Amino acid sequence: MKSLLDSIGNTPLIRLSRIGRELPVPVFVKCEHMNPGGSIKDRIALAIIDEAERRGELRPGMTIIEATAGNTGIGLALVAAARGYRIVCVMPEKMSEDKRASLRAMGARVIVTANAPPSSPENFQNVARRLAEDEGWFLSDQFNNPANISAHEEGTGPEVVEQLGAPVGAFVSGAGTGGTITGVGRYLKSVDTRTRVVLADPIGSGLADWVETGTLGADGPYEVEGIGSSKVPKNLDRSVIDAAERVSDAESFAMVRRLVRDEGLYVGGSAGANLVAALRVASRGDVHGPVVTVMCDSWDRYRGKAWMQGWEDA
Repeated sequence: MKSLLDSIGNTPLIRLSRIGRELPVPVFVKCEHMNPGGSIKDRIALAIIDEAERRGELRPGMTIIEATAGNTGIGLALVAAARGYRIVCVMPEKMSEDKRASLRAMGARVIVTANAPPSSPENFQNVARRLAEDEGWFLSDQFNNPANISAHEEGTGPEVVEQLGAPVGAFVSGAGTGGTITGVGRYLKSVDTRTRVVLADPIGSGLADWVETGTLGADGPYEVEGIGSSKVPKNLDRSVIDAAERVSDAESFAMVRRLVRDEGLYVGGSAGANLVAALRVASRGDVHGPVVTVMCDSWDRYRGKAWMQGWEDA
């Protein structure tokens, strides 16, 4: 291993030992929270920077800017530190103070925007795009950059197949940018056309309706961070997805607590949502092999959130 960046990827794939052990098929989780930056987004951060350097779009001394829920920003800050770039992260105010503090500690400039809809000039993606144009910064653009999908189609997906050593019955994942479910889903279906790909979507997001009908559902509030949207990301390929499962905040956060207490997996809210949906898929017994899902990030970036308070007393 030459540098810290070489430790990105090749995360463990483990079978849950207690949760879901009575189900017709086993459930495996890909431990992406064990990447050096603590999330699956390390993969796309490195892929986007590598591709931009290769194309000559990113050169020494430049500044990278990204619209992020936090994790991609942390991944980019990690790569930027190793490669010598400056980094600016634009985040909606919904995202945790823990993520903001982590980014600042890593040397990133953090700009917090209102929780504005995609049509608003104050939406975090629109703010990042405007600043990139005004300042001449490199917009890494995780929501539209095809390197996001490639990181999973060429990395995460093949790892799952190699580690499992058996046909994948179903792959379950939420979608923030769409890169994970699109990239992994495409690869798994290229290996075995019987593999089902299922979206885990927070109640309040419009993506589950879009998967089922082609029309976005109503936009509502939810607390799970990093997945769900009121706008379809360019990197989300509907043709890869077979079905959707809607998961409430309460279900997601209760499952995080179970993952910590019953499995020793210190993960965040989106991992809880993924597993709730994965257990539903596994319980139906209509898939031909194990169900695989993703533990997207680590719990340390949510310790200040209300849903993680009071665990010590229960």
